[in-house]
Amino acid sequence: MGVDYYNILKVNRNATDDDLKKSYRRLAMKWHPDKNPTTKKEAEAKFKQISEAYEVLSLSLSLSLSLSLSPDVLSDPQKRATYDQYGEEGLKDMPPPGSSSSNGFPNGFNPRDAEDIFAEFFGSSPFGFGSSGAGRSMRFQSDGGGMFGGFGTSDNIFRTYSDGSGATLPKKPPPIESKLPCSLEELYNGSTRKMKISRTVVDANGRLSQESEILTIDVKPGWKKGTKITFPDKGNEQLNQLPADLVFVIDEKPHNLYTRDGNDLIMNHRVSLAEALGGTTVNLTTLDGRNLSVPVTDIVSPGYELTISREGMPITREPGNRGDLRVKFEVKFPTKLTPEQRAALRRALVG
Repeated sequence: MGVDYYNILKVNRNATDDDLKKSYRRLAMKWHPDKNPTTKKEAEAKFKQISEAYEVLSLSLSLSLSLSLSPDVLSDPQKRATYDQYGEEGLKDMPPPGSSSSNGFPNGFNPRDAEDIFAEFFGSSPFGFGSSGAGRSMRFQSDGGGMFGGFGTSDNIFRTYSDGSGATLPKKPPPIESKLPCSLEELYNGSTRKMKISRTVVDANGRLSQESEILTIDVKPGWKKGTKITFPDKGNEQLNQLPADLVFVIDEKPHNLYTRDGNDLIMNHRVSLAEALGGTTVNLTTLDGRNLSVPVTDIVSPGYELTISREGMPITREPGNRGDLRVKFEVKFPTKLTPEQRAALRRALVG
């Protein structure tokens, strides 16, 4: 059974030359071996397969032929010789037993062509990029419809850098970071945020254009300020350069009742002197909407703190577990006392 080059290149059978180029650009960038160091063998095989598919389909399209037509119309001498020797299978399928080259690809397709094709699109082989261009701004919109944040135009936002492991490794700009403000309620209960981004991309003809995309962020219960969510290769693209990663960094919005200390929540509560001495009840609403009443039977002195177990923030790495709620008390002393009140207090306290 023949190789389905259309499926390999992820195009339909009516694909145009632009379709082939656009799909090749995307897949070659994704599967280049230098970009997949942990799965290099798998990536190398995939990369060569993609390059072979592009070469065969591009040749067929440029001659306005299907691969099943007579070989005498193939103008390329090497391809014609392969077709003459093996027929249609010589171009679109593995060769007959004993006729393949030592690298396992059909005669007429040298694996060096994979890097050569890549170089035709991206300037050098495999990732030897030239000077970087000026960065273009990226725009972000929250699911609320307003501008969420942005990255202004910068001459070095897309600067090329290397990790120091050699010039042949991919050159990739530093990640682009932006804050993602979340309320304590969102960080307590979890939420789904949708961000609309507008970015620069390189089209199949090598031109820069703008595209928009909706990114979905699932905020997990218990996430803390500084948590990072990375979208690989979602930054602006530039000619002859890899796109940057896009990183959202969780930030906490101020809350009118609670502050956060790690996995604990802190609440300040003011009581009168009578309540401090005679007892009181703290009534509050939790971040998930529950009404909570906590009796206080201890004598409350200035700086007294009451700990309510497991009413703090969810602990991300310990599902079902939570930190504590710490209530810090402030005692409001009276500014005036009548002689009778002073006497009554003295009698009660001295006793």
